[in-house]
Amino acid sequence: MHLAYPAVLSALLFCTGLYGVLARRNAILVLMSVELMLNAVNLNLVAFDVWLSRAAKDTLHSGQALTLFTIAIAAAEIGIGLAIVLAVHRNRGTADIDKLRDTAEGPETEGPGTPAAEKAEATA
Repeated sequence: MHLAYPAVLSALLFCTGLYGVLARRNAILVLMSVELMLNAVNLNLVAFDVWLSRAAKDTLHSGQALTLFTIAIAAAEIGIGLAIVLAVHRNRGTADIDKLRDTAEGPETEGPGTPAAEKAEATA
């Protein structure tokens, strides 16, 4: 099999994941998109490892070993990420990334150009 087929598939998977990270607002969908990007990287690592091992008989298969480490890190990342998303959803009631602002960034903060400052100027 040619190297171009898994490389193109990997590029398509990575671009799909990148679009999901940039366009989605739900935190769970963003985590799924990150996992899709990691799987594209894993596919590239294994494909290039197989391609390079054909040239040399004595290889260490470092691409496949690195893929196993990436899978382990991705599993830990998704576990911690889902725990954080569930905790935030329980506290705030939403998993929408745009609505999850810190309380210090609320609309009632003082400063020029804020709604609280404009309200104070209108009443004065």
